[in-house]
Amino acid sequence: MNRHIDILEAVKAQGLRLTPQRMIILSAIADGEGHMNVDEVYERAKQAYPYMDIATVYRTLHLFKRLGLVTEVGMGDRLHYELTDPNARHHHMACQVCSEAFAFSPSYLDEFRRRLVNEFDFEPDLDHFTITGVCSGCRETRP
Repeated sequence: MNRHIDILEAVKAQGLRLTPQRMIILSAIADGEGHMNVDEVYERAKQAYPYMDIATVYRTLHLFKRLGLVTEVGMGDRLHYELTDPNARHHHMACQVCSEAFAFSPSYLDEFRRRLVNEFDFEPDLDHFTITGVCSGCRETRP
């Protein structure tokens, strides 16, 4: 619940209103299990407020992403969302076959960041990073 309060305070700090719809969508994501696609967020939010509009869900997710409150992860052909931890970088490996997402340590990207800065004078945004590929379970079942 503290994370809810942090997010609500971040929204207020931007001078934005804390509408009931925003609070419902926030609760839907926070109470969900892991990464949720837009349809899943919409269905959860609609349970709490039957008049919820899917366009409101899209707009709110984009707002939360812009404010750094949710992470957007491409898994398969859909975007998925989860609450961010503002005190930690968050990285994923997403399987292109089963669409499962796996977290990995930010330490793996430290050398990559350093090389981009040193060799190209380019500062990458690697705070929330996703690598796509094929997980071991799907590789084993593929011919």
